[in-house]
Parts: sequence; structure tokens; C-alpha cells
Amino acid sequence: MDLWPWLTAALLLLLLLVQLSRTVRFYAKVSLYCAICFLMSIVAAAVCLLRHGGRTVDNMSIISWFVRSFKYCYGLRFDVKGRQRLTVDHPCVIVSNHQSILDMMGLMEILPRRCVQIAKRELLFTGPVGLIMYLGGVFFINRQRSSTAMSVMAEVGERMIRDNLKVWIYPEGTRNNNGDLLPFKKGAFYLAVQAQVPIIPVVYSSFTSFYDPRTKLFTSGTIKVEVLDDIPTKGLTIDDIPQLMDTCHQAMRSTLLRISKASQENGATAGPGAQPAQ
Repeated sequence: MDLWPWLTAALLLLLLLVQLSRTVRFYAKVSLYCAICFLMSIVAAAVCLLRHGGRTVDNMSIISWFVRSFKYCYGLRFDVKGRQRLTVDHPCVIVSNHQSILDMMGLMEILPRRCVQIAKRELLFTGPVGLIMYLGGVFFINRQRSSTAMSVMAEVGERMIRDNLKVWIYPEGTRNNNGDLLPFKKGAFYLAVQAQVPIIPVVYSSFTSFYDPRTKLFTSGTIKVEVLDDIPTKGLTIDDIPQLMDTCHQAMRSTLLRISKASQENGATAGPGAQPAQ
């Protein structure tokens, strides 16, 4: 029996559904994003191994080059303000808001040199994606065991100073796409105080004008990004962490609400002066 007519009909039906159904379009785009991540991770892992031979923060420049190409598939643009604040040549803790699976594109768009992330341990076991994170020097934390997490954070603090690393952390601890900030967890601030390094807040505008799982919206759009002034921690102690968290949360929240409002007023489209990120 010839299967080609049936396969052709099924493909045409799928294309029709994609055109007619917003839900089908949403899941098709999300599935494509996951497939691209999977395939690109395989290719990037091979390049990293050939170039550097194993796990090193230097692999992050290779990984970011691959991930930055994703935005062209989805018609996304990044309007970045204050990027120069990330080009410091000393250790620091970078904190940013965490919204969705698309955050990886935003992170890699402005990732500075010698910067690694802290991620939950479960991601290590996601096949090629976990492998490429491992090769890039990502620190994995078991959030179910606080004693293990604390020992990893202590190691990170030592490595930051010894290897001149920047560490990127999502202080909310989980994805949040409600257009506001969740309360921060202490880990990032404990690390910064422990290592006596500054905190650099990075804020991404809300994705809800072009990406919203609740309404199955996934279109093209512009993401505004602001890198705020660093917050020094020199001389601070553990007792100062609550105030430090509050200062950072207030600065990031006011920026998030402001740039998200501007992005929504522009209809999530590029303004006349906006330039696509390179």
C-alpha cells in the first residue's frame, strides 16, 4: 500500500490546523524550540569538545553563539540598555528575572565573558542539553538537600575569586510569567556577601505581549533589557542580607514594570529607533 498520499494528507491537515488554531501554533512553536535546543546542543557539544576538550567556562562563548541564532527563527529582537555594565573584569553575581523557557535566549544574548550559571540538578539529566550545560561549566544544585546546596554555593564562592568568574542566578528560584517579581531567595545574596563581590541586576521586560502559555500566544516581539548599576557588598555581613535583597528587589521590580509597560504600549513590535541585537 502506498503511504505517500496519506502522509501528504496528514501534513496538509497539520499545516491547516497550524494556520487555523492558535493552540496548535503555540505547541508547534514550543516543540520546535525544544527540538532546536536538542539538536543544537549535540552540535555545540561536539564543537566544545573539539575546541577545548572538556568542561570549561570558555565553552560558554561557543554555546552563546549557537543560542543567539534562535531569535531569528522566532522573530525576536533584544533592545539592550546598559550592556557595558557587564564588561567588568572582576568577579560578580548577576541576578535576573526568570519567566519562561525562552529565558535562555535572553541570557545568551548579553552573556559576558567568563560567566557561568547556577541551575537545578535535574537539568543535568536532560540529555544533550544537560551535557552542553555541564561542558559550559554550569554549577548544579540539588535544591531538595539544603546541606548539599550550601556546600556547592561555598565552592562557587571560592571558584569565583580564584578563577575570576561571574555567576548568573535567577533569585526568584522558579519561572514566573505574571508580569511581576516573586520574592527573592537568599542564595544569590549570600554568595555575593560571602565572596564580597558586587551584584549586577539585569531586568527583562515581560514576555506576555508575545508569549503567554495561559492564552497560547506565541508570536514575534521585542524584549527590552536593562542592566542596572551594580550594588556593592564590600563590608556587608550575613545580617545585611535582608536589606540587600530588598534593595535589589525594589530596583528590579520598578524597572520591570516600567519597561514592560513601554513594551506593551509599543505592541511588542520594534520601535523606529530599535536595532536588532547582534
